Amino acid sequence: MELLGLIIAIVFFVVGFIGTVLPILPGVILIFSGMVVYGILTSFHDLSIYFFLMQGAAMMLVFGIDLIASSIGIRKFDGSKQAAVGGAFGIIIGLILLGPLGIAIGPFVGAVGVELISGKDINHAIKSGFGSLIGILGGTILKLFTEAIMISYFFISIS
Repeated sequence: MELLGLIIAIVFFVVGFIGTVLPILPGVILIFSGMVVYGILTSFHDLSIYFFLMQGAAMMLVFGIDLIASSIGIRKFDGSKQAAVGGAFGIIIGLILLGPLGIAIGPFVGAVGVELISGKDINHAIKSGFGSLIGILGGTILKLFTEAIMISYFFISIS
C-alpha cells in the first residue's frame, strides 16, 4: 500500500503544480490531498499531526498569496491603497464570474476600475492594473516555491 500511496501522491503533486501555473485546478489542495491519500493508505505511519498542521499552515499561506501579491504589485506601480483593495476584490469577483481566467483579469479590472472611479487618468489606472498582473506572476512563483517546500517536507517525513 505504501508504493500505491506514493504513486498516487506523486500524481496529485504533478497535477497540483500544473493547477498552480494554469489555475484550472486547485493546485495546493491537490498537493495536500496527495499527502492525505498517502497517509490514509499507510495508516498515517510516517505522517504526524504536526506534519499536517504544518502543511495546513503552508496551504493557508498559498491561499493568501494571490490576494497579497496582487496588492503589492499594484502598490509598487504607484497604485493607490484603494486600487489594491479593488484588485483583491477583483480576484474574488473574477473567480466567481470567469473561473480560473478571473485570477488574471479580475485584479487588473478591479485595480483599473477603482483608479478610474477615484479620478486618476487612464494611463495611471492601466499602470496600476499592470502592477496587479506583475504581482500575480510573482505570487505564482512564490506559490510554486511554497508548494515545493511542502512536497520536500513530505518526502523528508516519509523517508
